[in-house]
Amino acid sequence: MLQTQTRSLKPAEVKKDWVLIDAEGLVLGRLAALVATRLRGKHKPQFTPHVDCGDHVVIVNARKVRVTGNKAEQSVFYWHTGYPGGIKERTVRERLESRFPERVIEKAVERMITRGPLGRKQMKNLHVYAGAEHPHAGAQPSSLDVAALNRKNKVG
Repeated sequence: MLQTQTRSLKPAEVKKDWVLIDAEGLVLGRLAALVATRLRGKHKPQFTPHVDCGDHVVIVNARKVRVTGNKAEQSVFYWHTGYPGGIKERTVRERLESRFPERVIEKAVERMITRGPLGRKQMKNLHVYAGAEHPHAGAQPSSLDVAALNRKNKVG
């Protein structure tokens, strides 16, 4: 009788790759879903749910990411200052035009990652930059063309 066992990956056996994604013209939600899958490692055949087996993902041109429909004006980020009546809000368009546009992508991906200690560890493998420059050239990241994976991934 042939028995098969599920192979559980150990943290020491994990091989992490570096992936470079150019976010110019890409749809925010579709990009975030693909990046979350890469960070968790679900694209690998040896995926293990309780081990950080995902890749390092470098995203450049975060300022040029797109949202479809009216989400630029209607999708709102809320936060509270801690003072009475201190609720603040900012639309996606305002955040993309502000000082830290990379936080829009970081927050979108963060909400797709499992919450907890493992999720926080996986989020440290995400590196987002507003412009085209990044300091990870020494890691020799392989380029991933997200727009070519599906025609809906790119706007315009």
